[in-house]
Amino acid sequence: MGHLGADPEFKQLENGKCLSKFRLATNEIYKTKEGEKVTTTQWHQCVAWGKQAELINQLLKKGKEVVVLGKINYRNYEDKEGQNRTVSEIVINEFSLTGKRETA
Repeated sequence: MGHLGADPEFKQLENGKCLSKFRLATNEIYKTKEGEKVTTTQWHQCVAWGKQAELINQLLKKGKEVVVLGKINYRNYEDKEGQNRTVSEIVINEFSLTGKRETA
């Protein structure tokens, strides 16, 4: 569960498939030994295909809180400098809006 950092990117590919990508921020809140409240944020790249991608494009906007269910996928690619890179992304099977107000 987290908040969208920006509006989703939506693409209709040449083969007719739909793709939607967005970054999701999740927060962990804890207290230090001194009782100070600390929040750490992790960013996750999310990807959806087909009907899920179309729904995400229609329903999700920057700041919306959403719950996503899916699998973690690791993908390799070569960057512009010729370096091999690995990215992790959540491939969404299902998602649900929480109904909470937007934070951004």
